[in-house]
Amino acid sequence: MELVEILEALLYPGVLYISILALLFEWIDRKLVARFQNRVGPYYAGPHGSLQPLADFIKLLSKEDIVPANSDKLLFTMGPVLALVIPFLSTAFLPISHTDGLVSIEGDLIVVVALLTLYALIVYVSGVAPPSRYSLIGAERTVLMLVGFEIPLILSCLSAAISAGSLRISRIVEYQAGRWLLLGPHLVGFIIFLVAAQAELERIPFDIPEAETEIVAGWQVEYASWRLAFFRLSRDVEHVLLAGLAAALFLGGPLGPAPPGFEHVLYPAYFLAKSIAVLALFSLLKASFARIRIDQFVDFCWH
Repeated sequence: MELVEILEALLYPGVLYISILALLFEWIDRKLVARFQNRVGPYYAGPHGSLQPLADFIKLLSKEDIVPANSDKLLFTMGPVLALVIPFLSTAFLPISHTDGLVSIEGDLIVVVALLTLYALIVYVSGVAPPSRYSLIGAERTVLMLVGFEIPLILSCLSAAISAGSLRISRIVEYQAGRWLLLGPHLVGFIIFLVAAQAELERIPFDIPEAETEIVAGWQVEYASWRLAFFRLSRDVEHVLLAGLAAALFLGGPLGPAPPGFEHVLYPAYFLAKSIAVLALFSLLKASFARIRIDQFVDFCWH
């Protein structure tokens, strides 16, 4: 049994499967945003550009590793590693193949939200590690945004938990066996979750901490090679996490019509389809808006 659990954690629905999903979601997102904006998107690497995210990741790994002088070398090295580990840990709570995730405990919804908050703090630490004013400005913007979007994100998650009477993700999924929480008063909570998740992912219109036209690349400006590759992959994994969390809390997770004996095949397919549907909404938001200023974001969150 222990060997089986180790293989599940490493292969399916663990690290390997999540890594593949992360790269797949990046490709789908780039293609959808391109279509919404009347562009082509990734095209050359693989069929219809499907291998472009993998090619970008490998390319970054092959680049020269540069550590700026006078930077905090420990934070500069540990930041990318922790930024990649935390989203992977969080995905262990997602009910990908059945109502329980790889890890299912009472209060695991709070654990996931806490890990998301910790990820934002690691972004801040990674931004202050190198001696760059652009990186520092991006890190400070991350903290300002954290104060603004974290409370709406938590409240939207708690709305689903209160209806189900449990802070355990599997219990919330089981509660939706008869009806999705989205199809009711929780539609507002779902919309709030989408907007807050867009801010968590630092995507347009909330890509304020890494605004290229203002502060080059924000808190990532001094990172290259494997460090930047880890940060990029961590964002892709966070895409999977937030899309999957929305599917679990509001769309019934992996639950759906399934003949007896076919649950192990159909449940993962349902979860993937629902997560991609949420991803499509993320892409629509990204393609439809322009970046707002940090003061506008604070006003948007608190007024």
